[in-house]
Amino acid sequence: MADTRQYCTFFLDKYYFGVDVANVQEIIKQQDFTHVPLASEVITGLINLRGQIITALDLRLRLTLPPRPDDTPPMNVIMRIDGEVVSFLVDKIGDVLDVPENLFEEPPETLEGSARELISGAYKLEGRLLLILNCDKTIAMDSAA
Repeated sequence: MADTRQYCTFFLDKYYFGVDVANVQEIIKQQDFTHVPLASEVITGLINLRGQIITALDLRLRLTLPPRPDDTPPMNVIMRIDGEVVSFLVDKIGDVLDVPENLFEEPPETLEGSARELISGAYKLEGRLLLILNCDKTIAMDSAA
């Protein structure tokens, strides 16, 4: 059997994304947040998770996708990346998938803008494309809008 990678999946707009399951701390429903004055527009605010203050990033804005409809509350994917804890705001949570490493491909040529920089590759699955998010680049605010 081929080596596999395990990804936590989620949806943003019409796209299907995955992050390494080892970086996922937990998934929680929408939380109240405190706005951060003068912060990048991709920073929705700060959330208090059991006494821990966590920065919430709107992945739609980070990936230059259309804004989330007002009637669609985001889900929080709490990530632990290089010792830092951050929340990725997503539209909908998918499944945890095991995918064969040999199916991994370079990012599609059709990706544009910041999405091109933040996607490390893709897996062609039956009926859909799983885009793998580079979490380190995603949280690097020097390239954020």
